[in-house]
Amino acid sequence: MPGESVHPSYIRVLLTFMRNSLVRDMSFRSNFVIESVASTSWVFMNLGFYLLIFRYTNEIGAGSGWGKYEFFVFLSTTMFINSIIEALFMPNAQEFSELIRTGNLDFALLKPIDTQFLVSCRRCDWSSLANWLVGGSLLVYSLRQLTARAENPLQIHPLAFVLYPFFIVCGVAILYSLMISLSASSVWLGRNQTLYNFWFYITNFSRYPMEIYGGTYGTPLRAVFTFVIPVLIVVNVPARWMAWPFDVARSGPLSLFAVAATLASLMFSRWVFLRALESYRSASS
Repeated sequence: MPGESVHPSYIRVLLTFMRNSLVRDMSFRSNFVIESVASTSWVFMNLGFYLLIFRYTNEIGAGSGWGKYEFFVFLSTTMFINSIIEALFMPNAQEFSELIRTGNLDFALLKPIDTQFLVSCRRCDWSSLANWLVGGSLLVYSLRQLTARAENPLQIHPLAFVLYPFFIVCGVAILYSLMISLSASSVWLGRNQTLYNFWFYITNFSRYPMEIYGGTYGTPLRAVFTFVIPVLIVVNVPARWMAWPFDVARSGPLSLFAVAATLASLMFSRWVFLRALESYRSASS
């Protein structure tokens, strides 16, 4: 593949992409502010919805362990992961089919850099990172409530502060792998993004604790979206290390599976992307 013989500093290139995107966003400051406010407003509306739910129940799922503040830790983790995906990868994945239609993918293939990296990280939507402020505030507030409660106060193991960001990165990697795999389908479908649109439906399952999926219909869904398409572990694993007391027996096996699923997802998405490029026909041919 073009660019394999040259190995630039990918971190430096990524930072350059991010800086250029920030300069571009700051050229239209009003639009940037409006997008940031709109993004955080949507988050606050979701938060208000869950506050309403907890007026009528103590847990999300009977006996699940996800009480009000435990679930708010889960929700803040969702904000962290989704904001990274929406800022770094979603704008580029949405434009992949347009690169094919216009023939600009030809130019990407000629660049002395890995093509998947280039088409995945060209743009950064800085306004999506505004949700980090809301997520961080909600996480700190929830942990303070959990550690200060009179009955069964939360004891956070220091290792949890290391594992939490690590598994957030794993969650981002799994969602990115799914996104780039579905986006690569545009090579076979032309401008049609039908498969890519499934990303939004599939990732809806990651927004809720896996413990709520049970019974006749929920159990098969939990199995499929944990072991086949591992979106349920994206938020569940890091949130567990922070919301519940440090319990290796309870969280350890799922965490080990999350590491394996991350590596498998990245390798599979790489394989799909390379197969898609092999099927690509240049616009000039």
